[in-house]
Amino acid sequence: MPVAALIYDFDGTLSPMNMQEYDFLKAIGIRNRETFWQESRQLRQQQQASDILCYMKLMLDKARAAKVSIKRRQFVEFGKSIKLYPGVEEWFDLINRLGEENGVIVEHYINSSGLREMIEGTPIAPKFKSIYACSFMYEDDIAVWPAVAVDFTAKTQFLFMINKGISSITDNHRVNEFKAEAERPVPFRHMIYFGDGETDIPCMRLIKEHGGNAIAVYQPRNARKKGCARQLVADQRVNFACAADYSEQSEIYRIVSTIIRQIRSNFDFDQLQKANRRQILK
Repeated sequence: MPVAALIYDFDGTLSPMNMQEYDFLKAIGIRNRETFWQESRQLRQQQQASDILCYMKLMLDKARAAKVSIKRRQFVEFGKSIKLYPGVEEWFDLINRLGEENGVIVEHYINSSGLREMIEGTPIAPKFKSIYACSFMYEDDIAVWPAVAVDFTAKTQFLFMINKGISSITDNHRVNEFKAEAERPVPFRHMIYFGDGETDIPCMRLIKEHGGNAIAVYQPRNARKKGCARQLVADQRVNFACAADYSEQSEIYRIVSTIIRQIRSNFDFDQLQKANRRQILK
Protein backbone atom coordinates (compact mmCIF):
# COMPACT_ATOMS: atom_id res chain seq x y z
CA MET A 1 0.00 0.00 0.00
CA PRO A 2 1.25 3.52 -0.77
CA VAL A 3 2.10 5.79 2.18
CA ALA A 4 0.92 9.41 2.27
CA ALA A 5 2.66 11.80 4.67
CA LEU A 6 0.63 14.80 5.87
CA ILE A 7 3.04 17.31 7.37
CA TYR A 8 1.82 20.26 9.43
CA ASP A 9 3.30 23.45 10.72
CA PHE A 10 1.59 24.24 14.05
CA ASP A 11 1.27 27.95 14.93
CA GLY A 12 -1.13 29.62 12.51
CA THR A 13 -1.77 26.31 10.75
CA LEU A 14 -3.48 24.11 13.35
CA SER A 15 -3.83 26.85 15.97
CA PRO A 16 -4.83 30.52 15.48
CA MET A 17 -1.97 32.03 17.52
CA ASN A 18 1.59 31.27 18.56
CA MET A 19 1.49 28.67 21.32
CA GLN A 20 3.34 30.93 23.79
CA GLU A 21 0.50 33.45 23.54
CA TYR A 22 -1.94 31.36 25.53
CA ASP A 23 -1.21 30.57 29.18
CA PHE A 24 2.57 30.97 29.08
CA LEU A 25 2.64 34.74 28.45
CA LYS A 26 -0.11 35.26 31.03
CA ALA A 27 1.89 33.26 33.58
CA ILE A 28 4.97 35.46 33.15
CA GLY A 29 2.89 38.64 33.43
CA ILE A 30 2.81 39.74 29.78
CA ARG A 31 -0.63 40.88 28.64
CA ASN A 32 0.34 42.32 25.25
CA ARG A 33 1.71 39.43 23.18
CA GLU A 34 3.55 41.76 20.78
CA THR A 35 5.71 42.94 23.71
CA PHE A 36 7.33 39.50 23.95
CA TRP A 37 7.98 39.15 20.20
CA GLN A 38 9.30 42.70 19.91
CA GLU A 39 11.81 41.99 22.67
CA SER A 40 12.79 38.77 20.91
CA ARG A 41 13.39 40.66 17.65
CA GLN A 42 15.48 43.28 19.47
CA LEU A 43 17.60 40.54 21.03
CA ARG A 44 18.10 38.99 17.57
CA GLN A 45 19.26 42.31 16.12
CA GLN A 46 21.54 43.14 19.04
CA GLN A 47 23.20 39.74 19.06
CA GLN A 48 22.89 38.93 15.33
CA ALA A 49 21.34 35.68 16.48
CA SER A 50 18.76 33.15 15.36
CA ASP A 51 15.09 34.12 15.71
CA ILE A 52 14.36 30.72 17.20
CA LEU A 53 17.19 30.72 19.74
CA CYS A 54 16.24 34.22 20.84
CA TYR A 55 12.62 33.38 21.59
CA MET A 56 13.68 30.22 23.43
CA LYS A 57 16.19 32.12 25.58
CA LEU A 58 13.62 34.81 26.30
CA MET A 59 11.10 32.19 27.44
CA LEU A 60 13.56 30.86 30.02
CA ASP A 61 14.71 34.31 31.16
CA LYS A 62 11.18 35.68 31.56
CA ALA A 63 9.94 32.58 33.35
CA ARG A 64 12.82 32.65 35.85
CA ALA A 65 12.27 36.36 36.49
CA ALA A 66 8.56 35.73 37.13
CA LYS A 67 9.37 32.68 39.30
CA VAL A 68 7.38 30.45 36.95
CA SER A 69 8.37 26.79 36.76
CA ILE A 70 10.46 25.84 33.74
CA LYS A 71 10.20 22.12 34.35
CA ARG A 72 9.33 20.01 31.36
CA ARG A 73 5.93 19.04 32.71
CA GLN A 74 5.05 22.72 33.18
CA PHE A 75 5.62 23.44 29.49
CA VAL A 76 3.42 20.44 28.67
CA GLU A 77 0.79 21.88 31.02
CA PHE A 78 0.92 25.23 29.21
CA GLY A 79 0.22 23.32 26.00
CA LYS A 80 -3.17 22.24 27.31
CA SER A 81 -4.48 25.80 26.93
CA ILE A 82 -3.70 26.00 23.20
CA LYS A 83 -6.77 26.57 21.06
CA LEU A 84 -7.15 24.66 17.80
CA TYR A 85 -8.92 25.59 14.58
CA PRO A 86 -12.40 24.16 13.90
CA GLY A 87 -12.32 20.47 13.03
CA VAL A 88 -8.67 19.87 13.97
CA GLU A 89 -9.37 17.40 16.78
CA GLU A 90 -11.53 15.23 14.51
CA TRP A 91 -9.38 15.69 11.38
CA PHE A 92 -6.82 12.93 11.92
CA ASP A 93 -9.30 10.09 12.43
CA LEU A 94 -11.30 11.43 9.50
CA ILE A 95 -8.32 11.36 7.14
CA ASN A 96 -7.07 8.01 8.45
CA ARG A 97 -10.46 6.51 7.66
CA LEU A 98 -10.38 8.09 4.20
CA GLY A 99 -6.96 6.51 3.65
CA GLU A 100 -8.23 3.07 4.70
CA GLU A 101 -11.17 3.35 2.31
CA ASN A 102 -8.80 4.14 -0.57
CA GLY A 103 -6.01 1.70 0.28
CA VAL A 104 -3.54 4.38 1.40
CA ILE A 105 -1.58 4.38 4.66
CA VAL A 106 -1.74 7.91 6.12
CA GLU A 107 0.96 9.21 8.45
CA HIS A 108 0.82 12.59 10.22
CA TYR A 109 3.84 14.70 11.20
CA ILE A 110 4.44 18.04 12.91
CA ASN A 111 7.19 20.26 11.44
CA SER A 112 7.19 23.37 13.61
CA SER A 113 9.35 26.19 14.96
CA GLY A 114 7.17 26.07 18.07
CA LEU A 115 7.93 24.11 21.24
CA ARG A 116 7.63 20.33 21.21
CA GLU A 117 6.81 20.18 24.91
CA MET A 118 3.78 22.43 24.48
CA ILE A 119 2.56 20.49 21.44
CA GLU A 120 2.72 17.35 23.60
CA GLY A 121 0.20 18.99 25.93
CA THR A 122 -2.44 19.29 23.21
CA PRO A 123 -5.10 16.59 22.71
CA ILE A 124 -3.86 15.89 19.17
CA ALA A 125 -0.25 15.01 20.14
CA PRO A 126 -0.83 11.21 20.01
CA LYS A 127 -2.02 11.49 16.39
CA PHE A 128 1.47 12.22 15.02
CA LYS A 129 4.05 9.65 14.01
CA SER A 130 6.77 12.19 14.80
CA ILE A 131 6.81 15.73 16.20
CA TYR A 132 9.71 17.73 14.75
CA ALA A 133 9.86 20.95 16.76
CA CYS A 134 12.03 23.03 19.07
CA SER A 135 12.83 21.61 22.49
CA PHE A 136 14.94 22.32 25.57
CA MET A 137 17.68 20.39 27.34
CA TYR A 138 16.81 19.52 30.94
CA GLU A 139 18.89 18.97 34.05
CA ASP A 140 16.95 17.60 37.03
CA ASP A 141 13.82 18.27 34.95
CA ILE A 142 14.68 22.00 34.68
CA ALA A 143 15.08 23.58 31.24
CA VAL A 144 18.64 24.91 30.91
CA TRP A 145 19.42 25.28 27.20
CA PRO A 146 17.88 24.81 23.73
CA ALA A 147 18.24 21.22 22.55
CA VAL A 148 16.67 21.63 19.10
CA ALA A 149 16.02 24.92 17.28
CA VAL A 150 13.90 24.51 14.16
CA ASP A 151 14.29 27.22 11.54
CA PHE A 152 13.31 27.02 7.87
CA THR A 153 16.50 25.11 7.00
CA ALA A 154 15.89 22.47 9.66
CA LYS A 155 12.33 22.10 8.44
CA THR A 156 13.51 20.97 5.00
CA GLN A 157 15.90 18.49 6.63
CA PHE A 158 12.97 16.86 8.39
CA LEU A 159 11.24 16.36 5.03
CA PHE A 160 14.20 14.30 3.84
CA MET A 161 14.07 12.31 7.08
CA ILE A 162 10.42 11.46 6.41
CA ASN A 163 11.26 10.71 2.77
CA LYS A 164 13.98 8.24 3.80
CA GLY A 165 12.16 6.73 6.77
CA ILE A 166 14.46 8.19 9.46
CA SER A 167 12.70 8.83 12.77
CA SER A 168 15.47 10.10 15.08
CA ILE A 169 16.81 13.64 14.59
CA THR A 170 20.20 12.43 15.84
CA ASP A 171 20.65 10.29 12.70
CA ASN A 172 22.07 13.22 10.74
CA HIS A 173 24.52 11.09 8.77
CA ARG A 174 21.69 8.91 7.41
CA VAL A 175 19.96 11.95 5.93
CA ASN A 176 22.93 12.51 3.61
CA GLU A 177 23.46 8.88 2.70
CA PHE A 178 22.50 7.86 -0.82
CA LYS A 179 19.23 5.99 -1.03
CA ALA A 180 17.63 5.10 -4.37
CA GLU A 181 14.32 6.82 -4.95
CA ALA A 182 12.52 3.47 -5.30
CA GLU A 183 13.74 2.45 -1.82
CA ARG A 184 12.46 5.54 -0.03
CA PRO A 185 9.31 4.75 1.98
CA VAL A 186 7.58 8.13 1.44
CA PRO A 187 8.15 9.75 -1.98
CA PHE A 188 7.86 13.53 -2.06
CA ARG A 189 4.97 13.15 -4.50
CA HIS A 190 3.07 11.43 -1.66
CA MET A 191 3.52 14.36 0.73
CA ILE A 192 1.03 17.08 1.60
CA TYR A 193 2.41 20.10 3.47
CA PHE A 194 0.20 22.47 5.48
CA GLY A 195 1.70 25.82 6.48
CA ASP A 196 1.00 29.51 6.94
CA GLY A 197 4.25 31.38 7.46
CA GLU A 198 7.59 32.34 5.96
CA THR A 199 9.41 29.46 7.66
CA ASP A 200 7.16 27.08 5.67
CA ILE A 201 7.91 28.44 2.20
CA PRO A 202 11.06 26.36 1.51
CA CYS A 203 9.20 23.17 2.53
CA MET A 204 6.17 24.07 0.46
CA ARG A 205 8.23 24.81 -2.62
CA LEU A 206 10.40 21.70 -2.20
CA ILE A 207 7.41 19.38 -1.98
CA LYS A 208 5.57 21.08 -4.83
CA GLU A 209 8.61 20.94 -7.13
CA HIS A 210 8.99 17.21 -6.41
CA GLY A 211 5.40 16.43 -7.37
CA GLY A 212 3.75 16.65 -3.95
CA ASN A 213 1.20 19.18 -2.76
CA ALA A 214 1.47 22.25 -0.53
CA ILE A 215 -1.51 23.99 1.06
CA ALA A 216 -1.28 27.53 2.43
CA VAL A 217 -3.63 27.86 5.41
CA TYR A 218 -4.99 31.22 6.57
CA GLN A 219 -7.30 32.58 9.26
CA PRO A 220 -10.73 33.01 7.63
CA ARG A 221 -11.29 36.63 8.73
CA ASN A 222 -7.69 37.83 8.57
CA ALA A 223 -7.27 39.84 5.36
CA ARG A 224 -3.48 40.04 5.71
CA LYS A 225 -3.08 36.28 6.15
CA LYS A 226 -5.43 35.62 3.24
CA GLY A 227 -3.43 38.02 1.10
CA CYS A 228 -0.18 36.21 1.95
CA ALA A 229 -1.76 32.87 1.03
CA ARG A 230 -3.05 34.30 -2.24
CA GLN A 231 0.45 35.57 -3.06
CA LEU A 232 1.93 32.11 -2.46
CA VAL A 233 -0.51 30.74 -5.03
CA ALA A 234 0.32 33.55 -7.46
CA ASP A 235 4.06 32.88 -7.02
CA GLN A 236 3.44 29.16 -7.63
CA ARG A 237 4.98 28.22 -4.30
CA VAL A 238 1.90 26.27 -3.24
CA ASN A 239 -0.78 24.25 -4.99
CA PHE A 240 -3.73 25.50 -2.91
CA ALA A 241 -4.76 28.14 -0.38
CA CYS A 242 -7.57 27.42 2.09
CA ALA A 243 -9.24 28.89 5.14
CA ALA A 244 -8.30 27.12 8.37
CA ASP A 245 -11.33 24.85 8.70
CA TYR A 246 -10.63 21.13 9.01
CA SER A 247 -14.20 19.87 9.24
CA GLU A 248 -15.57 17.22 6.88
CA GLN A 249 -17.46 19.90 4.92
CA SER A 250 -14.38 22.10 4.44
CA GLU A 251 -12.43 22.92 1.31
CA ILE A 252 -9.27 21.44 2.86
CA TYR A 253 -11.01 18.10 3.35
CA ARG A 254 -12.24 18.05 -0.28
CA ILE A 255 -8.75 18.84 -1.57
CA VAL A 256 -6.97 16.28 0.62
CA SER A 257 -9.57 13.64 -0.27
CA THR A 258 -8.84 14.18 -3.96
CA ILE A 259 -5.07 14.08 -3.42
CA ILE A 260 -5.25 10.80 -1.49
CA ARG A 261 -7.33 9.21 -4.24
CA GLN A 262 -4.82 10.51 -6.78
CA ILE A 263 -1.94 8.95 -4.79
CA ARG A 264 -3.71 5.59 -4.91
CA SER A 265 -4.49 5.94 -8.62
CA ASN A 266 -0.90 6.88 -9.50
CA PHE A 267 0.41 4.02 -7.38
CA ASP A 268 -1.82 1.54 -9.21
CA PHE A 269 -0.69 2.95 -12.56
CA ASP A 270 2.99 2.58 -11.58
CA GLN A 271 2.41 -1.01 -10.44
CA LEU A 272 0.62 -1.82 -13.70
CA GLN A 273 3.47 -0.33 -15.72
CA LYS A 274 6.11 -2.26 -13.75
CA ALA A 275 4.20 -5.54 -14.13
CA ASN A 276 3.88 -5.04 -17.88
CA ARG A 277 7.57 -4.21 -18.18
CA ARG A 278 8.56 -7.37 -16.28
CA GLN A 279 6.29 -9.50 -18.46
CA ILE A 280 7.58 -8.08 -21.73
CA LEU A 281 11.26 -8.21 -20.80
CA LYS A 282 11.39 -11.63 -19.12
